[in-house]
Amino acid sequence: MKEKESKYNAPALDKGLDILEYLSSQSTPQSQTDIAAGIDKTPNEIYRMLTTLESRGYILRDEISGKYRLSLKLYHLSHRHSPIDELRRAAQYPVEELAYQIRQSCHMSILYMRKVLVIMHAKSPEPIALSVEEGNTFPLSLTASGKVFLAYMSDSVLRESLQENNVDDLNASQRKTFFDTLKKIKSDGYYIKRSELAEGVVDIAVPVSITAQGVTACLTVSRLTTFNMNKGIENVEILAEVLKCAEKIRARIGQAP
Repeated sequence: MKEKESKYNAPALDKGLDILEYLSSQSTPQSQTDIAAGIDKTPNEIYRMLTTLESRGYILRDEISGKYRLSLKLYHLSHRHSPIDELRRAAQYPVEELAYQIRQSCHMSILYMRKVLVIMHAKSPEPIALSVEEGNTFPLSLTASGKVFLAYMSDSVLRESLQENNVDDLNASQRKTFFDTLKKIKSDGYYIKRSELAEGVVDIAVPVSITAQGVTACLTVSRLTTFNMNKGIENVEILAEVLKCAEKIRARIGQAP
């Protein structure tokens, strides 16, 4: 392994990345000597690298003090073509329209580090509503959207994901029920279930974007049943609208039905 690592080493690139990582960890501009000490190099070793990074616009050098700090170039590069931003833009109007129509809060999530990550939330227009904040993460095995992600995973990815979500701790009967649920979700194309994380909530989840690798996004309505201002609507009626919304989002991101 060490031979492989040595064979493919790129010392200049390593130095450049070390400098960028070091500067990102510092709250104040740093001198050439400070940076060299911070990455365990001599000032002469990093001089040319600092000059190159400055000429390419990755770092800025103060004219008076001569100290270096990061520019905003890395930030702009990382946000130039974000798939999440594109998905949010495509989904914003349809999801807000859905929340207004069904009078319930909706949220969209993606799979991130074997967890459900909420990337968008649309509030219900009612005075009492459930809020699922953007940026929060939830366990795959305990959420409706998480089960939708799991249902469409390949066998190998599913095994790894379940190991990290404590499904191995279930007894034989519980495991059978769990896997039967995943099969039914994939067969039906949706999931309706009382929330395992909050009382008085029914989750209605559907896949939004399905690829050969699995589901890349999931749309979920978390319906309040305790303080429901619109009790006349059945879950199946809400599901029909959620499925229509998911179809609109797929069309907006250019995914064939």
